[in-house]
Amino acid sequence: MNVLHFHAASNIWTTLVTGGGANLSKAAVRTPGNNSPVTDVESPDITCNVNPSAATETVSVAAGSRIGFLLDNTLYHQGPAAIYLGTAPTTAAAWDGSGANWFKIAKWGATFDPFGFTDYNLSALNTTIPASVPSGEYLLRIEQIGLHSAGAPQWFISWAQIAITGGGSANPSKVSIPGYVSSNDPGLTVNIYNPVPTAYTVPGPAVFTG
Repeated sequence: MNVLHFHAASNIWTTLVTGGGANLSKAAVRTPGNNSPVTDVESPDITCNVNPSAATETVSVAAGSRIGFLLDNTLYHQGPAAIYLGTAPTTAAAWDGSGANWFKIAKWGATFDPFGFTDYNLSALNTTIPASVPSGEYLLRIEQIGLHSAGAPQWFISWAQIAITGGGSANPSKVSIPGYVSSNDPGLTVNIYNPVPTAYTVPGPAVFTG
């Protein structure tokens, strides 16, 4: 039996990575209390997991630079991933993530022949902050969606507090979380084993690239 089909508990995104990998911060990350997944995309828990710890710092990072998260394991559940930025109304530390303030800046989808997800077995996911994103304080949200149990997707989520410097004047379209994805999204209801998918779209809005 393949453990990937029934293992419920999984990974925690513990560490913010900036400076091209040179700078690591656990203090900037609001991490969940345990590694159990969120299972309802329309629950308030989908915003930043269940009872996340408070972060104690906000990390400055330049627009146009690399940013990402380290995991405490490797991604051993097949499924997509995405990174979102949320514009803080005041400070990142004071914001609970509510409201239509979120936009996607990266996604990891599927490859075919053979079918699989591009984040599988990775222990870090990194992307580039679009150079046109305005300066200010943000929450950086990462999610990986385990699709190993057909019809029962599992979300593994963390946030980090950041302050973007040297930004531009873009105004990306924004969504609320929850509200960004429906529970009947084909990217969530898909059975990845039978029949094996020949196409796949990562749930949520399009990636803002600037």
